[in-house]
Amino acid sequence: MPEKATIERAKKDARQGKAPTTQAGEFVREEIHHIREGKHGARSPAQAIAIGLSKARKAGFALPPKPGVQAAKAAARDGQKRARSSETKATRSRVTSSVLKKEPKSTASHGALARQARMTAVKRGHSSLHASAMKAVATKGHAGLSKAAHKAAATRKHMHMHMH
Repeated sequence: MPEKATIERAKKDARQGKAPTTQAGEFVREEIHHIREGKHGARSPAQAIAIGLSKARKAGFALPPKPGVQAAKAAARDGQKRARSSETKATRSRVTSSVLKKEPKSTASHGALARQARMTAVKRGHSSLHASAMKAVATKGHAGLSKAAHKAAATRKHMHMHMH
């Protein structure tokens, strides 16, 4: 069950008229946090994103169906809510939690997410790659840009020394 705060944030996005994918982004964000905490296990950033989107669909957000699934099928499936099974026994729950805590956290690391974003942007084409780069610049802030500039200058200086 998604957290109340996540649903609230997604509803706020909906009220502001943001795209359904943006609204669903809140669920993906929650999923990433859960993986970092060791509540869930995912073996790749793409899997984490898929789980988040699936949760958003179950919560009733109007997202396009999974690629390769006909819309009619997806709509029919949404109508049939999953039956709640009986409570999980405490022992099993504890064991599951401890196993999930041992799952790799690197799946949801900044580097892994950046790689995922870059790969997706590359697949979409140059303009998408450029757009994500510009967004990165915009979100970095003054201090971040300054730091990046210093790093680039240091790299240039270092490369220049090796050239001569």
